[in-house]
Amino acid sequence: MSDSPLPAELNRNRFPNLFEVLSRKTVAPLDLFSFYIYMRDQQRSVDYLDFWLDVSQHLQLCRLYVRRLHRSVIEDTPDMEKNSKRSSYVLDNAGEGPSGEKGNVSDQRLSAFLRSDHGSRQHSPQNSQGSNQSRELPGRPSFMTLHTESPHDSSPGQNSSGDNQPRREDLRASAEKILYTYLLPGSEREIIIPQSILHEVQEAIEGPDQRSDPELFDAAKDYVFQAMERDAFPGFLQSKGLGNLVPQSMMIRLIIGLISFFGAVWTAFVLIFLDKSRATRCWVILPFTVALYFIFTHQYMLDPIVAMIGYSEYTLFDFNRIREPFVRKTLNARSATMLGLFILVDTAACCLFIFVPGKRL
Repeated sequence: MSDSPLPAELNRNRFPNLFEVLSRKTVAPLDLFSFYIYMRDQQRSVDYLDFWLDVSQHLQLCRLYVRRLHRSVIEDTPDMEKNSKRSSYVLDNAGEGPSGEKGNVSDQRLSAFLRSDHGSRQHSPQNSQGSNQSRELPGRPSFMTLHTESPHDSSPGQNSSGDNQPRREDLRASAEKILYTYLLPGSEREIIIPQSILHEVQEAIEGPDQRSDPELFDAAKDYVFQAMERDAFPGFLQSKGLGNLVPQSMMIRLIIGLISFFGAVWTAFVLIFLDKSRATRCWVILPFTVALYFIFTHQYMLDPIVAMIGYSEYTLFDFNRIREPFVRKTLNARSATMLGLFILVDTAACCLFIFVPGKRL
């Protein structure tokens, strides 16, 4: 294991919260990929997570649009006018993107700027060029991929492929895609939100204002976040933070454990009533150990041997290394407790059937 210091966010002595998971500030097995699989395979409500991620992607597209707009304004503005309040305050603060201290601006400022910009940028040379590539943004092919471009990918005044320039129409297409995919009744991946929120978003997008700023999804996004935090995230922490098995694996282990336990008890009684020697009866240790181990792993949702070597199950028989330090420490402690209890019960069961006096029937 590398001796390099851990990032500050990984030194927390607690489980991460949902916002940290969604912000990609966690690692396996409590990373966003694991949460996505959990929402898809166990909660059966991945549409809520996809909605939250698509709205976040829409925000990135808006920020990218404002950054490009900032550059075009700087290029087209005479030097004596570049110090105006609008270009130096609004654009400088809204156009730096999500990274860096200056880029962490409020969505309200970004939304206010986009609303004020609506209709005023139609004459811009930068706004009249581009292609439809950005229209693919809302149909995110992979939830882990954000179709964004670094502000350092090209220098001001240089555009290697004008296709990457987002336009106002692309923001509107992105907002409409979210509305028609997730929110409207009967949509392809409809999620349940309060009617008041739905009407507010629908009116903002389809009404005379024709808004496409990210703030119009704030109420729906907050509602979905709270729903996931209340209904899905506790189960995710229990499944991945306190255990390392998926439900399919747990069910297989339970079936194997019960069958092995039945076979162990049947064999033990046969050996007792045939009055076999205690040395011969020691063979029941094997089926009892297998049976009790698998039953314990099902009850605890934890395979202690797999956990102690540092792995967790993502999908059935697909194991990946545990990288979250607090999870590794927690699973090791639970594994030690579970192994101690397992050894105690296994020893008691084996001694009972080995040392009980035999009687031939």
